[in-house]
Amino acid sequence: MAAPTAPPSVEELRSRTRALLSAHPPASTAPLDFLRARFDAGLAWVHFPVGLGGLGAPRALQAVVDAQLAAAGAPDNDPRRIGIGLGMAAPTILRYGTEEQKFRLLRPLWTGEEVWCQLFSEPGAGSDLAALATRAVLGPDDVWTVDGQKVWTSSAHTARWAILIARTDPTVPKHRGITYFVCDMTAPGVEVRPLRQITGEAEFNEVFLTGVRIPDSDRLGPVGEGWQVAQTTLNNERVSIGGQRVPREGGLIGIVAETWRERPELRTPELHQRLLQHWLDAEVLRLTGERLRQQLAAGQPGPEGAGTKLGFARLAQELTGFEVELNGEEGLSYDDWTMVRPELVDFNGREAGYRYLRAKGNSIEGGSSEILRNIIAERVLGLPPEPRTDKDVPWKDLAR
Repeated sequence: MAAPTAPPSVEELRSRTRALLSAHPPASTAPLDFLRARFDAGLAWVHFPVGLGGLGAPRALQAVVDAQLAAAGAPDNDPRRIGIGLGMAAPTILRYGTEEQKFRLLRPLWTGEEVWCQLFSEPGAGSDLAALATRAVLGPDDVWTVDGQKVWTSSAHTARWAILIARTDPTVPKHRGITYFVCDMTAPGVEVRPLRQITGEAEFNEVFLTGVRIPDSDRLGPVGEGWQVAQTTLNNERVSIGGQRVPREGGLIGIVAETWRERPELRTPELHQRLLQHWLDAEVLRLTGERLRQQLAAGQPGPEGAGTKLGFARLAQELTGFEVELNGEEGLSYDDWTMVRPELVDFNGREAGYRYLRAKGNSIEGGSSEILRNIIAERVLGLPPEPRTDKDVPWKDLAR
């Protein structure tokens, strides 16, 4: 079927989906082969350009394709395992990548053949990414040499690629002089070490970069403008964490509500009142996420995503704490403290004790809640920013 010259209609999308299913029956096609064919048919993310997994259609029409494929039993690409690539790397590559980078990187990213991670946070830099100290120096052969350390890196132990920000000019203020790269996680000099968490797992990692060579062809955006490029990543990250589509009473609130209905002996009037408030908060957050996704259909995400991510973290911690209290002694159960390095994390899986412990990270990962409150105050509400005495000071002169 020829590529369209205008955005397809709903019926055209359905026709293309039927053609995909006819040519590649899910029951007899290997999952990876089906996913590749789906990408090539422009049905991966329909709002992307033709040739890059999309058809230039409105973002909202993706649901039409997804529903039709799900009804046919078609395989998906497991967004939980490749969420960083889908939600953070792909939008940044699409906006700032060269044509060669887009065609080389996006297809295996979407099919799940290549897992991505994010090399942003650093030890000693706090929540302020602009304080990063990882250095990248350009050599005469157009290859950058990168030295530094990153931390809290989800999926680094399984990742093939990473999105990386590094300081390329220490003589200018900290928000300038940063450049954005795509880093090969299999390159010499990349060392990944596990960070064991309160759950017992080592989902996060610290990454050491020692003389890692990155060709200039793997740079995203102009030299020295990595902070602007990173804002695309960070805004999309907050939406992907806090703005996920869930049904009414889906996720954690659904787990708690099910326990409440099935275990009447656990109920008290005080717990009932609190559960009602949590249910209302979950519904408000769900509807806010829907509204945010509708705004996304008109363009790139903005700072508003900070609100949904902040609300997600607060509600997850409150709900998991409520669940432990509701279950009494049973809520403390947690049957496996084995140190494992999972390929994906199910926020709603395992026991109540696991959910309670894992939720503690929600207010740190994807931007700490303190930083998100500043973003909401300054960039959404328009309140005066906090005084910043280091705003115009060269990075090399800052106290560290």
